[in-house]
Amino acid sequence: MSEATLPIDPLLPEIVSTLREARALVLEAPPGAGKTTRVPRALLAAGLGKGKEIIVLQPRRLPTRLAAQRVSDELGERVGETVGYQVRFEDVRGPKTRLSFVTEGVLGRRLLTDPTLRDVGAVVLDEFHERHLSADISLALLRRLQEGARPDLKLVVMSATLDAGPIRTYLSGCPGLRSEGRRFDVTHEYLPTADDRHLDAQVLSAIKRVFTAGLDGDILVFLPGAGEIRRARDACAEFAERHGVDVLPLHGDLSPSEQDRAVRRSPRRKIILSTNVAETSVTIDGVAVVIDSGLARVASHSPWSGLPTLKLSKVSRASATQRAGRAGRTRAGHCLRLYTQHDFDGRPEQDAPEIRRVDLAETVLALRSSGVRDLATFPFFEPPPAAALEAAETLLRRLGAVDKEGRVTPMGERLLRFPVHPRQARIIVEGEQRGVGADATVLAALMGERDIRREARAHLGAGSRASAVVSGPSDLLELTERFREAERADFATGRLHSLSLEAGAVQSVDRVQRQLRRAVRDKGPRPSRPEAVEEALMLSVLAGYPDRVAKRRRARSPELLLFGGGTASLSEMSVVQDAELMVAVDAEERPGKGAVVRLASAVEPEWLLDLYPDALEELDALQWNAESRRVERITRLSYGNLVLEETRAPAPASEETARVLVEAALAAGPERFADPEALTQWRTRVALLAQAFPEARFPTVDAAFLRDSLASLCSGARSFADLEGVSLLDALSARLTSEQARLLSSHAPERVTLPGGRGVKVNYEPGKPPWIESRLQDFFGMAQGPSVGAGRVPLVLHLLAPNMRAVQVTTDLAGFWERHYPAIRKELGRKYPRHSWPEDPRHAQPPAPRPPRR
Repeated sequence: MSEATLPIDPLLPEIVSTLREARALVLEAPPGAGKTTRVPRALLAAGLGKGKEIIVLQPRRLPTRLAAQRVSDELGERVGETVGYQVRFEDVRGPKTRLSFVTEGVLGRRLLTDPTLRDVGAVVLDEFHERHLSADISLALLRRLQEGARPDLKLVVMSATLDAGPIRTYLSGCPGLRSEGRRFDVTHEYLPTADDRHLDAQVLSAIKRVFTAGLDGDILVFLPGAGEIRRARDACAEFAERHGVDVLPLHGDLSPSEQDRAVRRSPRRKIILSTNVAETSVTIDGVAVVIDSGLARVASHSPWSGLPTLKLSKVSRASATQRAGRAGRTRAGHCLRLYTQHDFDGRPEQDAPEIRRVDLAETVLALRSSGVRDLATFPFFEPPPAAALEAAETLLRRLGAVDKEGRVTPMGERLLRFPVHPRQARIIVEGEQRGVGADATVLAALMGERDIRREARAHLGAGSRASAVVSGPSDLLELTERFREAERADFATGRLHSLSLEAGAVQSVDRVQRQLRRAVRDKGPRPSRPEAVEEALMLSVLAGYPDRVAKRRRARSPELLLFGGGTASLSEMSVVQDAELMVAVDAEERPGKGAVVRLASAVEPEWLLDLYPDALEELDALQWNAESRRVERITRLSYGNLVLEETRAPAPASEETARVLVEAALAAGPERFADPEALTQWRTRVALLAQAFPEARFPTVDAAFLRDSLASLCSGARSFADLEGVSLLDALSARLTSEQARLLSSHAPERVTLPGGRGVKVNYEPGKPPWIESRLQDFFGMAQGPSVGAGRVPLVLHLLAPNMRAVQVTTDLAGFWERHYPAIRKELGRKYPRHSWPEDPRHAQPPAPRPPRR
């Protein structure tokens, strides 16, 4: 039977001829054009690999395997002959393989072991628009190869929805080609208004609408994750059985046979519930309807906290277009979007590239190992955030993988033996040193799969209200035991179901740990006791997560304080119910709850001394306790922001104690130790005399003068209680010379006496001349007003009527008597006829002072 013609086919000769002349090509082809399978095969047939291997990068494992299968079928061969594939921990290639479909990380590992790709003739980066981190880094490294050791290497970058211009510019202005049009049209339908029901209910309603509308063909439903798929499958089960339809899951955790069942043709109609693994690459035959939730779970990373995040996000318009395209691959199709047109129009055009939002530790270690000295000048297609690069460098230094100059250490070289994140690799290496390397590979594999428990996976990102029924030292050891149960059952599907384990996830863990175990080289003897094995494994976990140590705020409290600062809460499903210290192995941000630690592993304080003695900080210092208002001696052992041990006791009297007390007194304010008004008066009097008598050299009463005065009070004291009854004013005055003290008393007096014997307070205020106030009659008998500063500073006089309101404010009493008093006398005489208002106040007798009221 002849092959069906695909939209990309007419362009294949031009693709081949262009690559014969140019070393790089950017190809734009919309979903359904056939670029994934037809272009690599055309390169192979044209001999552009020059007898060497042609590598095709795919973003996910499932499309990688399916693409290899499709091309092999077209060639009439089995996978592993001319065409093969390689994903992490699975290599289906043979000695005759010349066309290899691989996941992006595989090429990255190959560039580490074979930096010049000497056996590779061409590389195709498929689905580059998804902007996965590995694809971005591969593009940069391949360009560097072309410009250096491998100018003969051919490179094709293929994209369905991304603007090709920036890529062509990055590749030195290389040629670009475009394939126009899908094979079949796809109609789009939106919700008229937003639907607030649970997603599984929305999916069931959409499927019923498809059946009611009489639309035939298989239905592909895009959902965010395995938990949503499981709930939607349960919701649709009764409807599907009634209509004779199969409901099949499709996600990365399923076994190959389960994935094949979902994608291969079937005599019965299918409803395929899929994550975004089905969004790109190979066509799923028979699909004519797509139901798009518009959601995906996006892995990210927070550089400031060191915690991973997994958040439910809306997909971009480009991703939604890709999903809709699944319905028009083999026939005209229909796409039902479970959101409104307005919602779609408001979404970003493209998803944010992974390089902006994921952990970069593995990438940075690989780049350092490949000889990149300065990451700041490395020619990234798009530079990552500086904070993310710094976080990666910091983590690698903590793991011992690079030194302070960024050079890869022997520990870093050992980590690179394992194709996993540096944290997982560090756990395995520590396990090797403690004789439990094989067991450590299980821990590393379990971490990579998020969770193998069905009940836990069902609540990923949602938060479970169920409580753990057992208590133990480590969630990872608990998971390991569950995995061992599955292993003892020979991974039988029925037994896994009875153990509430996710079969695909368990089988994936088994594949990964077996592959990792091949690279293990134990350096120490295996502990003889089971308890010692567990301790060695928990120490290994700590080795991989030195910056994820957490401490309970209180005994058995779920609230955790974090090594890097901030807080998190421990999941109710964690078995780590008693340990005070633990490693927060896996955490996610949940709306309204912040960071929730899903997996934890207990830590003993002495383990930190064993692994990270240089990171422990000992403090023996005097500190102010604001609550008890005293100086205390603090002895503290800290790890990051976590206080491991602390003792407090009253500080002994000493010079250092006095210094701390002075700082606390200054912070409280000098007014606490003196009447504020009296203190202001004293400072202003001294400042006034400093101007009036510069030869006396009065001190400047500034912060330093106050500090020294307080220091004299604090000598021998340890608390504010010790300062009760001590006068700061006395301490200030004691610092004046005898001559300065005499001048202060005589020429900046606190009170002056008027002719009738009345004593009046002199008011000294900053920025104002000194002033007094009294009844106008009290100034009778005075030709001139009083002054201070040996007559150099006249006082401002507030002359008051009998009602104690000012009738005049002046420094010129003589002028007042002459110019203003006659008129004021007449007015006051009318208002207060019983008072004496003499015509000549200069020589009049003032009234006698009033006796104080009893």
